[in-house]
Amino acid sequence: MTRYVVYLRLSKARKGEAGLGIEAQQRDVDLFLATYAHNPEVLATFTEVQSGADDDRPELAKALALVRSTPNAELLVAKLDRLSRRVSFIAKLLEDKRVTVRVACMPNADAFQLHIYAALAEQERIFISKRTIAALAVAKSRGKALGGIRPHTERRNEALKAQADARALKCITVIGPMRDSGKTLAEIASALTVMNIPTARGGKWSPTTVADILRRAA
Repeated sequence: MTRYVVYLRLSKARKGEAGLGIEAQQRDVDLFLATYAHNPEVLATFTEVQSGADDDRPELAKALALVRSTPNAELLVAKLDRLSRRVSFIAKLLEDKRVTVRVACMPNADAFQLHIYAALAEQERIFISKRTIAALAVAKSRGKALGGIRPHTERRNEALKAQADARALKCITVIGPMRDSGKTLAEIASALTVMNIPTARGGKWSPTTVADILRRAA
């Protein structure tokens, strides 16, 4: 039997959507317990409305204290960013021998893979923020000369390109070292699929999608 301490979190900025956000997380947790957990026991569920960038969260502290004091207990979150948006915080927690972290939407991920996901997610957030601001500024300046509905189209196209470039930057930290070590595109695609890293559209990796990431990152 494995015991689980469930932690659900909603950002302050989305407090008005608490019902939808928490319900969605609970669905992921319930799906994990029903599909991947063997004879599970839920010890408690802690819910918090606070930014994931904050390390000092009372409800999370309570959840971790319960995990540390209970044999065979694991901390269960719906998604990794519900635990924290700071890779340093997640890395420190993964190094804690008294805590086992389980992510419902990544049921087979080990501590090493979770660390990689955390690092990639943080890089993506930083890049998207900077790139989107720059892209919108360029679109706005072009829109003044073009007029009509073109500014909206320019902003949308720039935003989509920014997202694609951010995705490439996120993935290249994993793909780059494998490519440098001599792995073929097919071998890299297979490894990414085994690691449960989704493509931009949520599908499986292929040599073509790996090549596209390498091209964009270059």
